[in-house]
Amino acid sequence: MNTYAPRLAPWERSRHDRRMDDAPALYRNAAGRIALIADSFARLLGRPLVDAGHDPVAALWNAPCAIVAHGVEADPIFFFGNRVALARFECDVVAFTAMPSRLSAEAPLREERQVLLDRVRDHGFIDDYRGVRISATGQRFRLEQAVVWNLIDRDGARHGQAACFDRWTML
Repeated sequence: MNTYAPRLAPWERSRHDRRMDDAPALYRNAAGRIALIADSFARLLGRPLVDAGHDPVAALWNAPCAIVAHGVEADPIFFFGNRVALARFECDVVAFTAMPSRLSAEAPLREERQVLLDRVRDHGFIDDYRGVRISATGQRFRLEQAVVWNLIDRDGARHGQAACFDRWTML
């Protein structure tokens, strides 16, 4: 079954929405780095990811697709996940931004994930990724037609990779 919005039980929505509404404020200290998600996408793919306007953090946070990004550490850590991504990965912003991105894939699938990341590193982006991911609670889901791209500033320095997806199938 494909879905485009977080699935929450009615009694969970108000608690979940309160926690998630605070996330943009948590991201304000990294606004330049987060803006690079949208800037790099537009430069590499030739079209906007979101209508960033004057507040790219809010635009990315409220985008209708899941958007995630990790840095360039030896074991890259997520530094951004928007509202849809956090719901899909069943994780709050504090836990998500402390998680190595490799943990978003099950151990047997991490080699496949690394091949994907190497392909993106070498080509700038891919727009045909399909792979299985796992939420913080162990729920497995398959991404369909995800876009993955390098985060590259205007001087050509690499700052990590990002992905967006709006199609997934629960497994």
